[in-house]
Order: sequence, then C-alpha cells, then structure tokens
Amino acid sequence: MIHARGLTREFKVKKESVQAVRGIDLDVEAGQLVAFLGPNGAGKSTTLRMLTTLLPPTSGTATVAGHDVAREPAAVRARIGYVGQRNSAGEDFLVRDELVTQGRCYGLRTREAAARADELLDLLDLAPLAKRLPGTLSGGQRRRLDIALGLIHRPDLLFLDEPSTGLDPKSRAEIWEHILRLRTTYGTTLFLTTHYLEEADNMAERVVIIDGGRIIADGTAEQLKNDLAGDHIVITTGTAQEAEAAARLGGGTAEGATVRVRVAQATAALPGHLRTLDAAGIKVRTAETVRPTLDDVFLTLTGRSLAHDDVPA
Repeated sequence: MIHARGLTREFKVKKESVQAVRGIDLDVEAGQLVAFLGPNGAGKSTTLRMLTTLLPPTSGTATVAGHDVAREPAAVRARIGYVGQRNSAGEDFLVRDELVTQGRCYGLRTREAAARADELLDLLDLAPLAKRLPGTLSGGQRRRLDIALGLIHRPDLLFLDEPSTGLDPKSRAEIWEHILRLRTTYGTTLFLTTHYLEEADNMAERVVIIDGGRIIADGTAEQLKNDLAGDHIVITTGTAQEAEAAARLGGGTAEGATVRVRVAQATAALPGHLRTLDAAGIKVRTAETVRPTLDDVFLTLTGRSLAHDDVPA
C-alpha cells in the first residue's frame, strides 16, 4: 500500500539546503493501522505531504496505493483520503450538501454521491446533523465530518494527521471508535500521526518513530517497549545511602531514596529482588512494578521526552 525508498526532502533556508526528511525507507501493507510518531520538526508532516503528493520529494521514490507519487499524483489522490489538522468543511453548505459536493468533485454522479453521503452520515453518527452548518458543530462532530469528507470516494488508504488534537477525552474516544470501525467495515488502511502516545500504544498495531528526518524505530508497541525500554522495579528505602547500596546490588540507578532497576518481567522478578535486598540488610519501604510507555522508548532512543513536546497548533 505504501512503499518508499530513500525518500528525502530538502528546503532552502538562507540559501543553504536543510534536509527535513533524510532517506526514509517505509513499507505499509494493506489493512494495517500505523501510528507515525515524532516530535515537532521531526519530519512527520513533511513525510505525509510527500506520500499524499502535496510536496514533491527531492530524491528517492515512493509508490502509494500502487502509483508513483511523482509520476502519477492524480492516480494516487484518487485512491487515498487525507484528513489534515485543520477542518476541511466550509461554512456555507449544510453537512450533507458538503459531502455530496465533495463526492461530485471526485467524479461521482449526483445520485451516487448522495447515497455515499448518507452511508457515511450513518457510519459516523452524523445523520442527525445532516441539515446543520459545519460551524454549529462541536469539535468532535466536525472531526467526524472531516473523516467523512476524506472517505467519500471510498479510498483504500486514509491518512489522518493528528485526528484527535484539541478534543476533550470523550470526543477523542468517540473519534477512535469511528476510526477503528473503518477497518471493520471497509478494511481501510490507516496511516496516522498523533502526539497522544496512549492512542498509539493502545490502538495502533504498528508504531513508526521518526526523529531528525530519519526513522529510528519500527515495530509493535509491545516490541518497542520490551526491546528498547523494558520493565522496571521501583523501590524506596529509608536513606539515600541504602538506595545507593540497593542500586549497586541490583544493577539499577538511585535518585535520593528511590531505586529503579530494569528487568525483563518485573512482576516475576520482584519477589526475588526483595529477598536479595532483605538478605543484604536493606529495608524496603515501598515497591512497585512499572511497565514502560512509548515515551520511555523515545527517551531511550533520543534522551528526550516526546510527551513533553509542544502540542501542534
């Protein structure tokens, strides 16, 4: 569905060439749900724009939905949907009319566009809002309308750029319910960016991390967390001196009276670890096991936290 080799994009900044994307290799098979993660300025949006034909690559090649993005941009656009960060619907048409007009722009006949609009209104729970103006909708409702506009021509592949940004938790959950329903109903391949790491962790079957214009990690969320971050045992002791002794004994790190030890399976390792400390005369006040997050993965890879990155506008 997506096959890119050496995909690169350069920009001129004060007459100097700056590489925003530096030779990306990427393969996405039909039916996958892929989360594309990275901090602001990492190259996420530039990559999406190249894959959706909005920005030509400086070098490298990419085929999307079976067509070359540079030589066959119209064919690519006919096979994909793209939902950007900003609202797509205008303010002067009713919701259903906006969908029908979008369908007509993709070459659907009026009756076909109307039938497809009604189908999407039902799928995305927008039917009661069909005669409303987009400007009267809530943030979550407008986002569902954006997704409907991206699906009007039945694309095989849908790109979603920060689909839940700025929404309240309830609306975010509803958006994800509808996104996941697309796969069940249509088998749509989904490629999305998000800065909500828990979304990628819980929803995506594959996570691709980009930083500095290069892909630095690719796998399932569980694989990345196990391989690059790992479980931790976290204990507190009575004094900083005891914590330092516990850290030396268990191969962990101490900060004040708190000790963190990376282990393969924390719940299984905890009892034995506590027995070892007790035998050494180290009194443990509290103990817990901690599963890693995708932000721990990013921190391991780059030394920076992705969760604390600025939220996109």
